[in-house]
Amino acid sequence: MKFPGSVLASVFLFVAETSAALYLSSTYRSGGDGMWQALTLLFSLLPCALVQLTLLFVHRDFTRDRPLVLLLHLLQLGPLFRCFEVFCIYCQSNHVEEPYVSITKKRQMPKNGHSEEIEKEVGQAEGKLFTHRSAFSRASVIQAFLGSAPQLTLQLYISVLQQDVSIGRCLFMVLSLLSIVYGALRCNILAIKIKYDEYDVKVKPLAYVCIFLWRSFEIVTRVIVLVLFTSVLKAWVVIDILINFLGFLFYPWILFWCSGSPFPENFEKAFSRLGTTIVLCFLTLLYAGINMFCWSAVQLKINNPDLISKSHNWYRLLVYYMVRFIENAFLLLMWYLYKTDIYMYVCAPLLMLQLLIGYCTAILFMVVFYQFFHPCKKLFSSNGSESFQEWLKCACCNRRRRESCESAEKTDLRSPTDREETPSSSKISSMPSQILNTDELSSA
Repeated sequence: MKFPGSVLASVFLFVAETSAALYLSSTYRSGGDGMWQALTLLFSLLPCALVQLTLLFVHRDFTRDRPLVLLLHLLQLGPLFRCFEVFCIYCQSNHVEEPYVSITKKRQMPKNGHSEEIEKEVGQAEGKLFTHRSAFSRASVIQAFLGSAPQLTLQLYISVLQQDVSIGRCLFMVLSLLSIVYGALRCNILAIKIKYDEYDVKVKPLAYVCIFLWRSFEIVTRVIVLVLFTSVLKAWVVIDILINFLGFLFYPWILFWCSGSPFPENFEKAFSRLGTTIVLCFLTLLYAGINMFCWSAVQLKINNPDLISKSHNWYRLLVYYMVRFIENAFLLLMWYLYKTDIYMYVCAPLLMLQLLIGYCTAILFMVVFYQFFHPCKKLFSSNGSESFQEWLKCACCNRRRRESCESAEKTDLRSPTDREETPSSSKISSMPSQILNTDELSSA
C-alpha cells in the first residue's frame, strides 16, 4: 500500500502556515499596524474554514453521527485528526486481513499500439486512504489559491513599502510560496487523473520536478509583477484584479448559458437545488482564484456531470499564456514609468528583463512537461508543438489571403481614366493592320 506522503505534506504546510500567520499578526498588533494584522488574519482564517468544510464534504460527515469530528473541525483541528486517522489506517492495514474487497478495472497505457485492461483488488483500507488523499488534495488547492496566494502578495507588498524583511515575514513568505506551488502541483495531478480516469496513471519523479519548476517560475513572476504595479498605482490594480477575477468567475457560467443546457440537478444526492448552486458558485470562485495566478490546467464545465471538461484544448492554453505575458509586460511598463523613490537603488530595466525571462522559463518548463514527461502523452492526438506549428501556419495563410485580397481590390479600384490612358494590346496590334489595308486599296 502506498505511503500517504501527500497527506503529511498537506498537513505540515497547513499547520506551519497558520502558525506563522498567527505569529506575524501578533507582531503587527504590537507594532500598531492594525490594517496589516486584519488582512493577515483574514487571508489565514478564511481558507482554514473552507478547508474544514471541504474535508467534511468529501467524507460526508454531515450525514453521519460523528459529533467529535464535527467539534474538532469547528476548533480548526480537523486536518490534524484526519492525518492521525490516515496513519492509523495505514499502520493497521498490514496486520489485519480484510474480508471484503472490490475489483476495479483500469486500462494500461498503450504500448506498441495495444492497451490492456487490468483488474485490481482494492480493500476497504485502501479505499479509505484514497478518499483521504483526494480530500487533502482538494484542501491543498483551496489553501493555496484562496489563502496562500493573497497572503504572499500582501506580505511582499508590505516588505516593499517598509523596505525591510524580517525573519518571521521571510519564513512566512517561503511557506506561502511552497503552499502555492504544492497546490498548483496537486491541481495538475488531479486534472490528469480526472481527464484520464479510465487509465492507470503513474506520474514519474521527473514529471513532478518539471511541474514544480514550471509552477515556481510562473507564480513567483506573477506575484512580483502584481506587487510592483500595486506599489505605484494602487487604484488601477483594483481594476486589473477585478477584470481578471470577474472574467474567470463568469466565464464558465457564460458558456453554460450559451449552451442552453438545463441546470444540473442533484449531481450530489444529498444536496438540494440551493446546495448545488452554492457548490457550483464556490467551484467557480476557486477556478477564478487559480487563474488569477497561474494556469488552472482544467476547464470548468457546469453542464458536465464531472464538472470538468475532459478534452485538452491546446489553443486555449496558448492564448492564456500569450495574454498573460502581454499583461505582465504592460504592468511592468507602467511600473517603470511611474516608479517612486523607493526603487532608487533598483536597476529597473534589468529587473523587468529578469521577470519576463522568468515567465518565459516557466513556459519552457511547461512545454518540456507536455512534450516529454506527461504520463498520458501517448494518448494525445497532437502535442503542443504540433498545435503551435499548425496555429502559425493558419496565421500565415490568413495573412497571405488578406494580402492577395487587398492587392486584387487595388487593381479593381483603379480609376477609369487610367484604364483609357493605357491602351490595351489588342488596340495597338489592330492599328497597323488597318493602315496597311487602306494603302493596299488606294494602290489598286
